[in-house]
Amino acid sequence: MPAFDLPIRELEQYRPDVQEPPDFDEFWRDTLKGAAQAEVLAAVTPVRTGLRLTDTWGVTFRGFAGDPVRAWYSRPSGVREPLPAVVEYAGYGRGRGLPHERLTWVNAGYAHLLMDNRGQGDQYGNGGATPDPHASAPGGPGPAVRGLPNPRDYHFRRLITDAVRAVTAVRALPGVDGERVAAVGNSQGGGLALAVAGLVPDLAAALITAPFLCGIRRALDLTDAGPYGEISAYLAVHRGEEEAAYRTLSYVEGISFARRAAAPAHFGVGLRDTVCPPSGAYAACNRYAELSGVDPRKEIHAYPFNGHEGGDAVHVRRQLDWLAEVLELSPSRG
Repeated sequence: MPAFDLPIRELEQYRPDVQEPPDFDEFWRDTLKGAAQAEVLAAVTPVRTGLRLTDTWGVTFRGFAGDPVRAWYSRPSGVREPLPAVVEYAGYGRGRGLPHERLTWVNAGYAHLLMDNRGQGDQYGNGGATPDPHASAPGGPGPAVRGLPNPRDYHFRRLITDAVRAVTAVRALPGVDGERVAAVGNSQGGGLALAVAGLVPDLAAALITAPFLCGIRRALDLTDAGPYGEISAYLAVHRGEEEAAYRTLSYVEGISFARRAAAPAHFGVGLRDTVCPPSGAYAACNRYAELSGVDPRKEIHAYPFNGHEGGDAVHVRRQLDWLAEVLELSPSRG
């Protein structure tokens, strides 16, 4: 698939207006306040993985409405001092999988929390373990349309709340330097990391790749691939409900979260990405931190001949070196 979005020179200057609901900040303040009423950690249990150089625990923390959310917490074996932490969010349709699957950040010397996606995990990877007790609201069967008619019922209200609570959870775990916590994700995970950057004012860094839920209305005009296609298919059946859907989606728009963020940010995007069109990532990057009163370090890396996979391992290497520099650690070597 050739490049289908704006030319790169236009993307670099792309700063679209966003239609924010007037109660956007109140909506999220009230939502997170409700979640914060529960003690965050419910269980932390050692897990045998067969790995000699990594220690892992199964974690249950309380997310939206106090619901239990699963995660894997891993750190290098034999290291006792507090470590900077990476909270990682998985892609759409994935769960936390198996504890030995994602070891890059642990091998780089970080404490690592991988959050499960509630009500997901059945499309890719090796499954999840977190149900969504609130998934019976009107809407379609896929997560992207569960509860779509009403923002208070929407799946991503719950998932974003879980993502914020995951940062609170990792800070409560032993061996974590709570002042150096980064949010990391690709695709849906990138959208969650961006939302966390906008909702957690003292985050140390955000690494956001091919983010879902960025420039949502433009994405719906450009592509029927992936999760956006689920929304289009829903609206093809529920004719006349477009404005209600757009209103709900405006509360989870990544550009709005980006405007409120303050942490240093590292973006990645494939210019041939038809799943999460690159204009969304550029819009989020270009409008990043404009309401926060700070001017954080930010950069974006584009891969002209790549799609949703973006820079893949090349980009991960850039992330490793960038985060080490931002957190003033020894950079990765290779």
